[in-house]
Amino acid sequence: MTSSSSPASSDTGRPPRRRRRGRRVLWWILGSLVAALVLAVGGILMWSQIGVMAAEPEPLAAVRSDPAIEITDTSGAIILSPAGTEPETGLVFIPGAKVDPWAYANNLAGLVADGDVAVVITKPWLNLAFFDLRPLSAFTDLVPGVDTWAVGGHSLGGVRACQLAGDADALVLLGSYCASDLSDSGLAVLSVAGTEDGLSTPEKIADARPLLPADADMQVIEGASHASFGDYGPQAGDGTPTIDDAAMDAALTPLLLGFAEGLATP
Repeated sequence: MTSSSSPASSDTGRPPRRRRRGRRVLWWILGSLVAALVLAVGGILMWSQIGVMAAEPEPLAAVRSDPAIEITDTSGAIILSPAGTEPETGLVFIPGAKVDPWAYANNLAGLVADGDVAVVITKPWLNLAFFDLRPLSAFTDLVPGVDTWAVGGHSLGGVRACQLAGDADALVLLGSYCASDLSDSGLAVLSVAGTEDGLSTPEKIADARPLLPADADMQVIEGASHASFGDYGPQAGDGTPTIDDAAMDAALTPLLLGFAEGLATP
């Protein structure tokens, strides 16, 4: 007696061919996504390190040799302190995108030496302020004893400063403007623009003016370009300055000193 066998479907212990093919497709998709993510992260890391605008040596050397200024270089920030004085006012300053933090030391030196203000220049992660998620306290804690803190920045560093301004007493914008609404914040604000700025143009700063408090101090330095607010050489897309570095310092420093003096006045 012969038994009939069922149509070919012997159990070999292997998953059906369609299921195996689906798994291969899934692994291929996952592998492609991981590879794309690695390439994207690698690309951002490479881009953030290429083309960083270095500080010019001569202005920086002048700051380093100034006996009125004490410099502390940490992994996260550069601290400029008035020598022999316990400052009561401080400024956390955030550099523009891909600009060497040291490039701002000379422009802010007068605030330290003549105004007894502590200046903390941040070292943004990946040289870009938007990638730096540290709170303002990460920098203000570096100088204990300061009662009044302003936060400020240049270019995109100023945009980031606006985001941190809620934890500060004042805001300083150099060649920059806010993307967030601070009009009802009650903050003391100093905004300094340059007539020859080709990036944060006077028109862009004027367009963003409603985002600042009504009593914000809006100043313009004749002949200043975007790069005039730091010592790092010319910058792509910028205008041509008609003011030299010495004249720029002579114009900017009194504005910063007057603003700081107003913060220190009860």
